[in-house]
Amino acid sequence: MKKITLALSAVCLLFTLNHSANALVSSPSTLNPGTNVAKLAEQAPVHWVSVAQIENSLTGRPPMAVGFDIDDTVLFSSPGFWRGKKTYSPDSDDYLKNPAFWEKMNNGWDEFSIPKEVARQLIDMHVRR
Repeated sequence: MKKITLALSAVCLLFTLNHSANALVSSPSTLNPGTNVAKLAEQAPVHWVSVAQIENSLTGRPPMAVGFDIDDTVLFSSPGFWRGKKTYSPDSDDYLKNPAFWEKMNNGWDEFSIPKEVARQLIDMHVRR
């Protein structure tokens, strides 16, 4: 019995060694191919619209609820953040975690949040509707 097992093992080993091993050709990952100057220069054309065009597009539609983001959409609030950094943590962004900064930003530094005229026009247009 031992000789049969040994012979069978030898035959299996011969069949196994008879085939050559082929390694797969590696290829670079395409997960993040990066960019180049040509791709960076490609931009979709900007289609600017006026408040009047928006109002005309809403003709015949019922009034609707609208909402606007405040920071840097309705108000130019970057000067307040600049002031907060200079006042509370000139060498880091720790001021963003400081409740005193947020209290000033939300309740005391209105002069550093300049309303954007186009936002005012959009709000007025929606109020009129």
